[in-house]
Amino acid sequence: MTDPRPLLFAGIADTLMTAAVVAESPGVITQTAEAASVAEELGLSVEYVLAEGETVRAGDDVLRMAGHPLAMALAEERLVGLMAKPSGIATATRAFVDSAGDDLRVVSGAWKKLPFSQKDMIRSAITVGGAMPRIADWPFAYLDKNFVTMLGGVRATLDAVAAQPELRDYRRIIQVTRADEACAAAQAGADIVFVDTGRIGDISTVASALRVGGLRDRVELAFGGGVTLADIRHIRELDIDIVDIGRAIVDAPLLDMSLRVERAA
Repeated sequence: MTDPRPLLFAGIADTLMTAAVVAESPGVITQTAEAASVAEELGLSVEYVLAEGETVRAGDDVLRMAGHPLAMALAEERLVGLMAKPSGIATATRAFVDSAGDDLRVVSGAWKKLPFSQKDMIRSAITVGGAMPRIADWPFAYLDKNFVTMLGGVRATLDAVAAQPELRDYRRIIQVTRADEACAAAQAGADIVFVDTGRIGDISTVASALRVGGLRDRVELAFGGGVTLADIRHIRELDIDIVDIGRAIVDAPLLDMSLRVERAA
């Protein structure tokens, strides 16, 4: 099918226009360098672009550019889509990080469940928002509940890691669901014990058991499972080091933006 736009703009094809991508709601902007690059590929001259991670209010310009009508029409369908979703993720991440304060580390590893083509974009947006896209710096061995089941329990799983010389310098992160498993993990050399139940009350139960056993200082304690922004104020008061946020970050609504064209004088 024929794209009607070149025909529609034929009479004004050489007219210079200016336009801006405008934030329609407050938030944190990301993918701005990529958007500017795409605008230039379309033949537009970028006059202004926000830096990565800048905060905007509703009505603020994110990017301003000049060029011809057809390029503007192409930019409208490409630039907003490039920035809106990752900026929504960065905005949600920043809200969690700000609410968590200085003593509770926010991570978001749920990007692993999304299509491969989206992963780099989501990881970048999480980082711009101030959180980590992984629970620890590489190298580490992440031992989820299925690993524990297949290898015969918490201690057996950590023993299997310890038996591999190639993994000697890897941090050991293990998912648990009960206080006794958390204590067994700490005794067996885990670095991070991850309570992945979604039940906030389990944080205190596990932390208390670790302290009674003299094990709390051996490990960092992480929690995840359906955590919402409303939960953070309570969680940050508990004996916890790391909170993993899933859907509330990666499934955040896009940050609404629009492209507004002005006809040049």
